[in-house]
Order: sequence, then structure tokens, then C-alpha cells
Amino acid sequence: MESGLQCGRRDGVATVRLHHPAKRNAMTAAMWRELPPLLDDLAADAAVRAVVLTGSGATFCAGADIASLRGDSAPQGLALAAEERLAAFPKPTLAVVRGFCVGGGCQLAVACDLRFAAEGARFGITPAKLGIVYPAPSTRRLVELVGPSAAKHLLFSAELIGTDRALRTGLVDEVLPEEGLDARVTEFTRALTRRSQLTQAAAKEFAAGPARPDRVRYWSGQAASGTEAQEGVAAFLERRAPVFTWSPPTGAGPST
Repeated sequence: MESGLQCGRRDGVATVRLHHPAKRNAMTAAMWRELPPLLDDLAADAAVRAVVLTGSGATFCAGADIASLRGDSAPQGLALAAEERLAAFPKPTLAVVRGFCVGGGCQLAVACDLRFAAEGARFGITPAKLGIVYPAPSTRRLVELVGPSAAKHLLFSAELIGTDRALRTGLVDEVLPEEGLDARVTEFTRALTRRSQLTQAAAKEFAAGPARPDRVRYWSGQAASGTEAQEGVAAFLERRAPVFTWSPPTGAGPST
């Protein structure tokens, strides 16, 4: 496959790999279109409890493949649709970044719940180099993550920043040596798959913005009608690992 998305599922974790090695995993129009239905499929798979988004080889994503988008009537719309679907995914998402994470690649990483990076990774959001207006939802998501000043620094200058600044501003959550990154991701995602999906899904929705009263009632009802808390308390008292059984309804995601 010259370019596209690769997906593997193992032990409750789906790994989605951006694959376009000829252009450092730059996103083609086909790749942008491929991501939303893939995410829908993973959301509907009860065996998948978390998703890792990463790139093939030593690069996360160098941005959009401009040549492949030139003839498209709405290239920004494709990227935004994929970003929004990723942000609304009802289960935890983790971007694992090596090398360059630029433009549309950074847009996807920001749409994930968390970001782990290898030392030496480089981040940038570069529409100012192309005279492009960065989408309003993408700008708001970036501001919510790193704050107005850091977001303006990235958007105004289009400069690339290293992991030290990315960690300091909150653009990434953990920075690890290359040789330890995979082990940490495996450890962390294994922990995610053992936690309550009810807790995770409700927290993800509440973190996305002010919760409507009907959604608060929905989550209260889900908690009251299930056995998650009972299992958690029983496991704690019995000194064993809990076995949580709640799973998000198909199509459920953070309220917008």
C-alpha cells in the first residue's frame, strides 16, 4: 500500500497508523476520507476500548499532501470532518508522536485525548505559510489545550517547537526516550482497557464542554442502572482487579 491507514486490534487496543512513507505520512485526500468510517467501525466494536493514533516509521505526520488536495473542492472540509470525528470518538484516544507532527498531523494529534511523544519530536501548525485560515473549531480546540498565547504563537509564526516547549504548554502529556516509548504506551493503554468505560465516557463528554441537564441526567441514569460502582467497591474490598462490563452505546460520543 503506497498510502492509507493501517489498523490493527489487539488486547482491547486499536492502533491506527498513518501510512504514506514517500511523503513522511502526509495526509492525502483519500486518507482524510478514510478516517471517519474507520473510527465509526472502531466505535461500534465492543472489543476495542482505546485507540492509538501514530505514524509509520520515524514520523507521525508531515501535514497534508498538498499535491493530492489541489484538485479537491474542499480540502479543509475533509481534514475538519476527520478531526471532528476523532474528537467525538467515545473511547479514549492517544496520539503517539515520533519525528514531525506538523499541520494536519498536529490537527489530528490535538483532537486526541492525550499525546505521548518521543524525545526529539517536532510540532507545528503551519497555515500561515500557505495563507490558509485555520478552521474555527480547530483553533478553539488548540486554545483549550494550550491556552491563547501558546496557540497564537503556533498559528501566527508557523514555527516548529520541540518537546520541551510542547510539554511546558500542554501540547503533549508525556515525553519519553525513543527506546522507552512503546513500552510506556503498552503499559498505559493496558491500564485504560482495565478501567471503567462508564467513567471514561462520562468524563470525556463532561470535559468537552458544559454539560446539558439532559446529558447529566443520562449519565446519572447510566450509573444508577448499572453495576459498575458495585463491582469497583467489591473488587477493592476483595483486593482483586475489577471486571467492568459497561460499554458505550453505538454512536455515542461527547455532547457538542
